[in-house]
Amino acid sequence: MSTLANFPKDCNVVIVAFGGWSDAAEAATDTLEILLDQWNAQEIAQLEGDNFYDYKESRPTVSTDIDGTRSIEWPKTLLFTADVKELPDSRVYAVLGDEPNLRWRTFCDEILEHISTDKPTVVLALGAFTADVSHTRPIPVTGTTSNPSLNELTGFEASRYEGPTGILGVLLNEAENRGLATMSLWAAVPHYVAGSPCPKATLSMLRSLEDLLDISIPMNDVVDDARAWQASVEDLISDDEDFADYVRLLEESQDTAELPEATGEAIAKEFERYLRRREH
Repeated sequence: MSTLANFPKDCNVVIVAFGGWSDAAEAATDTLEILLDQWNAQEIAQLEGDNFYDYKESRPTVSTDIDGTRSIEWPKTLLFTADVKELPDSRVYAVLGDEPNLRWRTFCDEILEHISTDKPTVVLALGAFTADVSHTRPIPVTGTTSNPSLNELTGFEASRYEGPTGILGVLLNEAENRGLATMSLWAAVPHYVAGSPCPKATLSMLRSLEDLLDISIPMNDVVDDARAWQASVEDLISDDEDFADYVRLLEESQDTAELPEATGEAIAKEFERYLRRREH
């Protein structure tokens, strides 16, 4: 995957992920939560939930802490800023929340009003969907953009999808209407193990962000979680020969489709990632 190395270094970067329709196995929101923690992000705003959520559709949840105190967690959307040392001249924003049920255009307007546009701005959406891919292979991550400059810098293609969309699609469209550059990364989660979480999908998303933003992201814990997840899936299917045969068919199909990448380019990218981590 190409990087934004040639994009203006003093740009704003807005990374967005929403739970729900565009977040299979919570891979996108888990990715952004890891980044927020590593970057010591600071909350700058919270959208008023009563304006955008139908609580019969997106129900609040009740939890009890170790002292027996019960509390209610309401659906919400939070905005953050972060200072990323490897992007010293950029301002990084993050938007993390639950997909709203109501007033989507107003919702997007409120988010974008918090984003400074005093310099070039890129809105990067993170999403995940279920697909016919194998859990034994690297989780594919696809990048798309309709911005000609970003297309040239990254090699991403414009999305050709037509059909129902989620809040990510609406937010990117509203951002483009304001003259902002937009792009997205989508992880393909194996459909037969799409329950939350899927750390292997989160790992692939983090690696793609490393390449795209030309930064280093510590992820040893995620690597360990991904290995444990894969082992648990293999234990699950080991006694089901039909299931195992199906996974082998997926492996063969995926290997054939990705054969051109299983050569020097993939090896070179992995080596570049290794060198970047050593430098930081």
